[in-house]
Amino acid sequence: MTMTMTMTMVTAIPTDAPASAATLLRLMWLASPALPVGGFSYSEGLESAVDAGSVANEASTAAWLVDQLELTLARSDLPLLAQAHAAWAAGDAAAAQALNDWVRCTRESSELRAQTEQMGRSLLEWLRNGEQATDPRLALLAGFSPAPTWPLAFALAGVLAGAGARDTLLAYGFGWCENMVQAAMKAVPLGQAAAQRVLARLAGALPAAVETALVCQPDQRQAFAPGLAILSAQHEVQYSRLFRS
Repeated sequence: MTMTMTMTMVTAIPTDAPASAATLLRLMWLASPALPVGGFSYSEGLESAVDAGSVANEASTAAWLVDQLELTLARSDLPLLAQAHAAWAAGDAAAAQALNDWVRCTRESSELRAQTEQMGRSLLEWLRNGEQATDPRLALLAGFSPAPTWPLAFALAGVLAGAGARDTLLAYGFGWCENMVQAAMKAVPLGQAAAQRVLARLAGALPAAVETALVCQPDQRQAFAPGLAILSAQHEVQYSRLFRS
């Protein structure tokens, strides 16, 4: 496959063709906490929020995570994922590399940067063991320095699965929701029934976040969550920790 050097621009909501059963199963696999990328070991600042007293029960957990979904993922990771999906689908190496660089530059703590790099590397290794291990885009992803990031690896996984942008974003978002709820069960802590109610809140908010992301232009992406960045930095020196972020 020949990789071009032009930037891919997302200018309209993509219309996804109905996904096949194999594609839907692949997306469920990618969204599963059982995917061997280590997502279960990160709380992305939630553990610090619990330590600070900002999150203490079911209601505050739901409010915190819905805010994080709408103020960070919908404005940053999900738009970038849509643009990365378009870049990989078009064979645009330069655009994919630029997006990978943007992810690294906008992770505001060493923990968050280490997380996206570790999960990206792990997903790359998983893809290399799959049916499309010889796809030349995997070699390009592996060449991202110092590491492929999680959103770029996930976008390529969605393309390789034959999924459209919207379905890929929904899978990515739901995987994040489920991992965060699992973290909340341990850190807050929450019971299983409460955790499922929180997950239902997040699942209800996710489609709108995805639609917002799909129409976001490259120059509209933003990664501005100073409170979360502070909590993440504090977590690096927190006395007692269950999670890596």
